[in-house]
Amino acid sequence: MEPTDLLERCYPGRRAESKRQILRCALRLFNEHGIDATTIDIIRAESETSVGSIYHHFGNKEGVIAALYMAALDDQAHLRNSYVSGVNATKEWVYALVFSYVDWVVGQPDWARFQYQARYAVAQSAFGDQLKEANRVRNAQMRDWFSDPAHRRDLKDLPRELIPSLIIGSAESYCRAWLSGRVKQSPALHRQLLAESAWLNVGNND
Repeated sequence: MEPTDLLERCYPGRRAESKRQILRCALRLFNEHGIDATTIDIIRAESETSVGSIYHHFGNKEGVIAALYMAALDDQAHLRNSYVSGVNATKEWVYALVFSYVDWVVGQPDWARFQYQARYAVAQSAFGDQLKEANRVRNAQMRDWFSDPAHRRDLKDLPRELIPSLIIGSAESYCRAWLSGRVKQSPALHRQLLAESAWLNVGNND
Protein backbone atom coordinates (compact mmCIF):
# COMPACT_ATOMS: atom_id res chain seq x y z
CA MET A 1 0.00 0.00 0.00
CA GLU A 2 1.41 3.38 -0.96
CA PRO A 3 1.29 6.40 1.40
CA THR A 4 -1.21 8.01 -0.97
CA ASP A 5 -3.71 5.25 -0.23
CA LEU A 6 -3.37 5.81 3.50
CA LEU A 7 -3.98 9.52 3.17
CA GLU A 8 -6.86 9.10 0.78
CA ARG A 9 -8.56 6.80 3.26
CA CYS A 10 -8.04 9.26 6.13
CA TYR A 11 -8.66 12.41 4.05
CA PRO A 12 -10.95 11.35 1.19
CA GLY A 13 -12.28 13.46 -1.66
CA ARG A 14 -11.02 16.07 -4.07
CA ARG A 15 -11.43 18.90 -1.58
CA ALA A 16 -8.85 17.29 0.69
CA GLU A 17 -6.15 17.08 -2.00
CA SER A 18 -4.35 20.14 -0.64
CA LYS A 19 -4.16 18.53 2.81
CA ARG A 20 -2.89 15.28 1.33
CA GLN A 21 -0.22 17.07 -0.68
CA ILE A 22 1.06 18.94 2.37
CA LEU A 23 1.11 15.77 4.45
CA ARG A 24 2.85 13.69 1.76
CA CYS A 25 5.63 16.24 1.54
CA ALA A 26 5.87 16.72 5.30
CA LEU A 27 6.16 12.97 5.85
CA ARG A 28 9.05 12.73 3.41
CA LEU A 29 10.81 15.77 4.86
CA PHE A 30 10.43 14.66 8.48
CA ASN A 31 11.92 11.28 7.62
CA GLU A 32 14.76 12.73 5.55
CA HIS A 33 15.77 15.66 7.76
CA GLY A 34 14.16 15.02 11.13
CA ILE A 35 11.28 16.76 12.84
CA ASP A 36 13.30 19.53 14.46
CA ALA A 37 15.14 20.49 11.27
CA THR A 38 12.01 20.61 9.11
CA THR A 39 10.31 24.00 9.19
CA ILE A 40 6.96 25.18 7.94
CA ASP A 41 8.72 27.14 5.22
CA ILE A 42 10.52 24.00 4.01
CA ILE A 43 7.21 22.16 3.91
CA ARG A 44 5.63 25.08 2.03
CA ALA A 45 8.37 25.07 -0.62
CA GLU A 46 8.31 21.31 -1.06
CA SER A 47 4.52 21.07 -1.25
CA GLU A 48 4.21 24.20 -3.44
CA THR A 49 1.52 25.61 -1.19
CA SER A 50 1.33 28.77 0.89
CA VAL A 51 2.19 29.13 4.55
CA GLY A 52 -1.37 30.38 5.00
CA SER A 53 -2.74 27.16 3.54
CA ILE A 54 -0.67 25.05 5.92
CA TYR A 55 -1.79 27.08 8.93
CA HIS A 56 -5.39 27.01 7.70
CA HIS A 57 -5.43 23.22 7.50
CA PHE A 58 -3.23 22.30 10.47
CA GLY A 59 -2.73 25.35 12.68
CA ASN A 60 1.05 25.05 12.97
CA LYS A 61 3.91 22.56 12.61
CA GLU A 62 2.70 20.65 15.67
CA GLY A 63 -0.62 20.25 13.89
CA VAL A 64 1.07 18.80 10.80
CA ILE A 65 3.00 16.33 12.95
CA ALA A 66 -0.14 15.36 14.88
CA ALA A 67 -2.19 14.93 11.68
CA LEU A 68 0.41 12.56 10.27
CA TYR A 69 0.70 10.65 13.52
CA MET A 70 -3.06 10.26 13.95
CA ALA A 71 -3.39 9.11 10.33
CA ALA A 72 -0.75 6.45 10.97
CA LEU A 73 -2.50 5.30 14.16
CA ASP A 74 -5.84 5.15 12.38
CA ASP A 75 -4.45 3.13 9.49
CA GLN A 76 -2.63 0.77 11.82
CA ALA A 77 -5.82 0.21 13.83
CA HIS A 78 -7.82 -0.29 10.62
CA LEU A 79 -5.50 -3.11 9.54
CA ARG A 80 -5.44 -4.65 13.01
CA ASN A 81 -9.23 -4.70 13.19
CA SER A 82 -9.42 -6.44 9.81
CA TYR A 83 -7.03 -9.15 11.07
CA VAL A 84 -8.83 -9.84 14.35
CA SER A 85 -12.33 -9.65 12.89
CA GLY A 86 -14.02 -13.01 13.27
CA VAL A 87 -11.18 -14.52 15.33
CA ASN A 88 -12.45 -16.38 18.39
CA ALA A 89 -9.55 -18.38 19.83
CA THR A 90 -7.29 -16.43 22.20
CA LYS A 91 -4.08 -17.79 20.67
CA GLU A 92 -5.23 -16.88 17.16
CA TRP A 93 -6.10 -13.41 18.40
CA VAL A 94 -2.60 -12.89 19.81
CA TYR A 95 -1.11 -14.09 16.55
CA ALA A 96 -3.37 -11.73 14.58
CA LEU A 97 -2.20 -8.77 16.68
CA VAL A 98 1.44 -9.54 15.93
CA PHE A 99 0.82 -10.28 12.25
CA SER A 100 -1.08 -7.03 11.74
CA TYR A 101 1.64 -5.02 13.48
CA VAL A 102 4.44 -6.54 11.42
CA ASP A 103 2.53 -6.36 8.15
CA TRP A 104 1.66 -2.71 8.70
CA VAL A 105 5.29 -1.74 9.36
CA VAL A 106 6.50 -3.71 6.34
CA GLY A 107 3.74 -2.26 4.15
CA GLN A 108 4.16 1.30 5.42
CA PRO A 109 7.85 1.70 6.37
CA ASP A 110 7.92 5.48 5.87
CA TRP A 111 4.89 5.92 8.10
CA ALA A 112 6.26 3.54 10.73
CA ARG A 113 9.62 5.33 10.71
CA PHE A 114 7.86 8.64 11.23
CA GLN A 115 5.58 7.19 13.91
CA TYR A 116 8.52 6.03 15.99
CA GLN A 117 10.29 9.39 15.87
CA ALA A 118 7.15 11.49 16.37
CA ARG A 119 5.56 9.67 19.30
CA TYR A 120 7.23 11.75 21.99
CA ALA A 121 6.76 15.02 20.12
CA VAL A 122 3.00 14.47 19.81
CA ALA A 123 2.63 13.28 23.40
CA GLN A 124 4.35 16.43 24.69
CA SER A 125 2.51 18.82 22.39
CA ALA A 126 -0.89 20.50 22.64
CA PHE A 127 -2.23 17.34 20.98
CA GLY A 128 -1.17 15.10 23.86
CA ASP A 129 -4.70 14.73 25.23
CA GLN A 130 -6.02 13.95 21.75
CA LEU A 131 -3.38 11.23 21.45
CA LYS A 132 -4.33 9.76 24.83
CA GLU A 133 -7.97 9.60 23.78
CA ALA A 134 -7.09 8.06 20.42
CA ASN A 135 -5.03 5.40 22.16
CA ARG A 136 -7.81 4.77 24.66
CA VAL A 137 -10.34 4.20 21.90
CA ARG A 138 -7.88 2.21 19.79
CA ASN A 139 -7.03 -0.12 22.68
CA ALA A 140 -10.57 -0.54 23.99
CA GLN A 141 -11.13 -3.65 21.87
CA MET A 142 -7.97 -5.25 23.23
CA ARG A 143 -8.90 -4.43 26.82
CA ASP A 144 -12.40 -5.84 26.36
CA TRP A 145 -11.05 -9.01 24.77
CA PHE A 146 -8.57 -9.74 27.53
CA SER A 147 -11.12 -8.84 30.21
CA ASP A 148 -13.44 -11.62 29.04
CA PRO A 149 -13.21 -14.46 31.61
CA ALA A 150 -13.19 -17.05 28.81
CA HIS A 151 -10.10 -15.49 27.32
CA ARG A 152 -8.47 -14.77 30.66
CA ARG A 153 -8.44 -18.53 31.30
CA ASP A 154 -6.21 -18.94 28.25
CA LEU A 155 -3.71 -16.39 29.55
CA LYS A 156 -1.12 -16.38 32.28
CA ASP A 157 -2.00 -14.50 35.44
CA LEU A 158 -0.42 -11.21 34.39
CA PRO A 159 -1.14 -7.54 35.10
CA ARG A 160 -3.62 -6.50 32.43
CA GLU A 161 -1.69 -3.38 31.51
CA LEU A 162 1.42 -5.48 30.83
CA ILE A 163 -0.18 -7.80 28.27
CA PRO A 164 -0.05 -5.50 25.20
CA SER A 165 3.68 -4.88 25.72
CA LEU A 166 4.37 -8.59 26.09
CA ILE A 167 2.50 -9.26 22.86
CA ILE A 168 3.90 -6.48 20.66
CA GLY A 169 7.20 -5.68 22.39
CA SER A 170 9.45 -8.09 20.49
CA ALA A 171 7.86 -7.26 17.15
CA GLU A 172 8.23 -3.54 17.80
CA SER A 173 11.87 -3.93 18.80
CA TYR A 174 12.73 -5.90 15.67
CA CYS A 175 10.77 -3.56 13.41
CA ARG A 176 12.65 -0.57 14.84
CA ALA A 177 15.97 -2.31 14.22
CA TRP A 178 14.94 -3.11 10.64
CA LEU A 179 13.80 0.42 9.88
CA SER A 180 17.06 1.85 11.23
CA GLY A 181 19.15 -0.61 9.20
CA ARG A 182 20.57 -2.40 12.23
CA VAL A 183 19.16 -5.68 10.91
CA LYS A 184 18.70 -6.57 7.25
CA GLN A 185 16.06 -9.28 7.13
CA SER A 186 12.50 -8.06 6.80
CA PRO A 187 10.23 -8.55 9.83
CA ALA A 188 7.90 -10.37 7.44
CA LEU A 189 10.35 -13.27 7.42
CA HIS A 190 10.07 -13.60 11.20
CA ARG A 191 6.41 -12.82 11.81
CA GLN A 192 5.59 -16.43 12.74
CA LEU A 193 8.43 -16.61 15.26
CA LEU A 194 7.47 -13.24 16.71
CA ALA A 195 3.87 -14.40 17.10
CA GLU A 196 4.99 -17.64 18.74
CA SER A 197 7.17 -15.64 21.14
CA ALA A 198 4.24 -13.39 22.02
CA TRP A 199 2.08 -16.39 22.81
CA LEU A 200 4.82 -17.91 24.99
CA ASN A 201 4.89 -14.62 26.88
CA VAL A 202 1.17 -14.43 27.63
CA GLY A 203 -0.44 -17.78 26.84
CA ASN A 204 -1.37 -20.28 29.49
CA ASN A 205 0.45 -23.28 28.05
CA ASP A 206 -0.03 -25.58 31.06
